[in-house]
Amino acid sequence: MQNSKDDLKILAYYMGKIVIGVGLLLIVPIITGIVVKELSALVDFIISFLLFMIVGLVLEMMGQGFRGTFRWIHGLVISALSWIILMFLSALPYWLSGHFLSYLDAMFDVMSGFTTTGLALIQNLDHVSITLNMWRHVLTFVGGQGMVVLALSFLITKGTGTLGMYVGEAKDEKLLPNVTDTAKAIWFISLIYLIIGTIVLTFAGIQIGLRPSKSFLHGLWVFMAAWSTGGFAPQSQNILYYHSTLYETITIIFFVIGSFNFALHHAIWKGNKKEIYKNIEIISFISTLIIITTIAVELFKSYGLYNDTISIFRRVFYQIISAHTTTGFMTIYARQFLYDWGGIGIVVISIAMLIGGSASSTAGGIKGIRIGFLIKALLQNMKKAASPEKRVYVEKYHFNGKNVLSDDIIKNALLIIVLYFITFIVGVIATLFSGYNLEESFFEAASITGNVGLSIGVTSTSMPSGLKVTYIIMMWLARLEFISAFAFIWTILNGVRKTCGKLFGRQL
Repeated sequence: MQNSKDDLKILAYYMGKIVIGVGLLLIVPIITGIVVKELSALVDFIISFLLFMIVGLVLEMMGQGFRGTFRWIHGLVISALSWIILMFLSALPYWLSGHFLSYLDAMFDVMSGFTTTGLALIQNLDHVSITLNMWRHVLTFVGGQGMVVLALSFLITKGTGTLGMYVGEAKDEKLLPNVTDTAKAIWFISLIYLIIGTIVLTFAGIQIGLRPSKSFLHGLWVFMAAWSTGGFAPQSQNILYYHSTLYETITIIFFVIGSFNFALHHAIWKGNKKEIYKNIEIISFISTLIIITTIAVELFKSYGLYNDTISIFRRVFYQIISAHTTTGFMTIYARQFLYDWGGIGIVVISIAMLIGGSASSTAGGIKGIRIGFLIKALLQNMKKAASPEKRVYVEKYHFNGKNVLSDDIIKNALLIIVLYFITFIVGVIATLFSGYNLEESFFEAASITGNVGLSIGVTSTSMPSGLKVTYIIMMWLARLEFISAFAFIWTILNGVRKTCGKLFGRQL
């Protein structure tokens, strides 16, 4: 990108459309506020809606009349920048609610929701208005699918930039011939599941004693967070609040299928049921889940803690599968990870958080497909080492059909894994320098890097502002899987370089 006026106009024009598109979501909490008669919250959201529309329209008008071509690099930059701008705007109703100690805390919660991380700095969650709770979970639900994916569902445009916007949100599945139709298909799948999930959880809530209206709202919100592997819950005790094996089992079902690739959902819906047991991601997920769960269960048996089957399911397996799918729902208290799980337990669950769910899903983490690629590449090299030099091995993998595992695929997978580990190490160091011990730093950094939301107790309003900013950046980088974020950072640095060159009368 050349940083010309046309480039800036292109960015402004499409950014404006995205801001307006996400701003329209405020209609949901506004209607909620009217229905439940929460006047104070309603005013907050009307003010926020007006701000969204003003900013969106101004940006769109600034971009009118651009002459350049909407290119791939534009799409990547728009994807990365939109998340930052939307974070600032979406935090306004949070801040106006009075449930946050600072605007930074409000932005932290917004980014946590957008990235489906689920760590929260909200105050007095148990007494938050229905209207605000609705907004928190709508943001998580939309964030799982992607704000740009939402915009592409109604924004029909030409140019490779459209694909750049889509890929910039860590999406690469192509369910239908073009990106816009694919985005609509993703939303169709999610909305169908939303209806089913809300109904099931509503009946489960009534079964455990919640009144019908509360059961419906909690069912809606918990499903939004489960499907988006987001981890937000309407109560401070998270899923522990319900004290129900039934509720916990249902949430497991929804956040597991929510962590699957949208292409897999589409294939199954089209009748290709064989894909579910041939798919490399599913095989990788089940394999790592079995290994991690077995280690954890044996560990707790040696501790003499959680000996009965029900306790192991609710206190051990639930946290592990929640971590592995990067959902972040909890049925234990945060400090129990430190005091009950111990060092080995913390390492085991941290590995699950870093591995994460499926690529091109609502889940975070390194992704099972990349782990699968590395294992297959290792097996391929072992075969080569044990065979005659002239023999050529072609390794294949099953992902929506048979594919050849090329060197480029392996290199790209390895690059992303390295970037995740660098982000994780930076998080550990930043947390250590903020005064927390190694176990706390290791666990919380893994949760942030994997966009998980499980907490050992580090994430709180009392942690330093610098650490809050570091975690926001980490969540943003990891959720976008670095590509669009790096394109955005490179564009800024390139612009600074050229500006300095002009100021000093030479090209730097």
